[in-house]
Amino acid sequence: MTIITEEIDQNPPPKPTRKAPKPTHKTPKPPQPSTSPNPFSFWFYFTVSVSLLTFLLSSLPSLSPQDPKSWFLSLPTNLRHHYSKGRIIKVQTDAHQSPFEVFTLPEGPKASENVVIVHGLGSSSYAFRSVIQFLGSRGVHAVGIDLPGSGFSDKSVMVEESVDGGALGRFSEVYSLIQEKGIFWAFDHIVETGNMPYEEIQIQNSKRKSVKVLELGPEEMGRVLEQVIDSLGLAPVHLVLHDSALLICANWVRENSGLVRSVTLVDTMPGTTTLPLWPLRVPVVRELALGFEFVFARLLTLHCVRKIHNSDVEAHRVLLKGRDGARAVVGTGKKLNSSFDLREWGESEGLKGMPVQVLWSSVWSKEWNDDGQKVANSLPHAAFITHSGGRWPQEDAADELAEKILQFVSSLPTSVRQVEEDPVPEHIQKMFDEAQGSDHHHDHDHGGHGHAHDHSASYMNAYGLGHGWGS
Repeated sequence: MTIITEEIDQNPPPKPTRKAPKPTHKTPKPPQPSTSPNPFSFWFYFTVSVSLLTFLLSSLPSLSPQDPKSWFLSLPTNLRHHYSKGRIIKVQTDAHQSPFEVFTLPEGPKASENVVIVHGLGSSSYAFRSVIQFLGSRGVHAVGIDLPGSGFSDKSVMVEESVDGGALGRFSEVYSLIQEKGIFWAFDHIVETGNMPYEEIQIQNSKRKSVKVLELGPEEMGRVLEQVIDSLGLAPVHLVLHDSALLICANWVRENSGLVRSVTLVDTMPGTTTLPLWPLRVPVVRELALGFEFVFARLLTLHCVRKIHNSDVEAHRVLLKGRDGARAVVGTGKKLNSSFDLREWGESEGLKGMPVQVLWSSVWSKEWNDDGQKVANSLPHAAFITHSGGRWPQEDAADELAEKILQFVSSLPTSVRQVEEDPVPEHIQKMFDEAQGSDHHHDHDHGGHGHAHDHSASYMNAYGLGHGWGS
């Protein structure tokens, strides 16, 4: 009989063990070591920042005003040569304003037709140097003018204005007065008069001289033009107006048509300036445009000329940059008449019968050709002639421009000069009369010799220049 026995497993399965509960609180991490800022890194970045800022400012035009002598000595040779050929006229637009200087560039014989060239904003007589030289070599007396605020003309003027600087300002003025008259000046005044010099101190405090940028409007510019023409004895003149010069001189031409023989308009479109003024208005952009030659050259080729030599780019840049030239140009641009009507001006009483020609670029752009057609339609009595230069044709087509001006001037009848003699002062005339009266008491037999006495004196005119100055 077989006995079946059940073997008992000696290795029973392990019973599930209960896991120990996790602790509810986290084990604190060891504290991280505190990192204090390194002072050397701060000074390193500070030094680098200051160095970069200094380099940037040194690369841009000088922000401090430059005295005229230093500015002139730093000019390139072509500008010095241009200045040496010119003449300075002193003008005054207001009786209460100090006179200032206007640069003119004359060329050619005086006993001929007088052509006066007025540039637009951002330009100067330097741009027309070749045109003026060409006309002078062909027997025409051509004169280029640097408008106030441009070229070599004054760009600022000394003004006296009323100020109230408060207690600190008064203390400064009294201190300046003591420096000028001495520390015992007030004491001496008390000893002599018995009173304190309150009135003089108050006057000293209320008036202060300062330099102000010349920002002249069309009316004032017209006075300048008239004084230059009068000082040089040019009337009547053939007037050449380039670009925005029309807006500057339009009212003066209409009101003084007797002094103008003819008008030539060169690429002038009312309401616009060839050289845009907004880059000169924004400080940072202005510093970049006038601080680097290649930036300014790009500005000229985009808006003014097709091609221009690097030395001429530099000359224009220096003249516009120096002595607050850019600020003066922008200020003058703000005062131009934006609502000027060319057709109304052309039909005005002063322009009736006056010869007018329009010279216009035919290669600049299609839009510019359309603008030229608008100008021609507004001046139907004017001769409309195209040229192959840019909007500054005096730079890239000077001979062609000068030839067209010469042909226009030569086609007109010869101008009749009206020379007006200055009246002889009353006390001088009285001396002449007495001298003539005493001659009647002399023996009239002088051996048959006739004595012709010229009593016309060369008196100084209102601008401080004698009539023989230009000879």
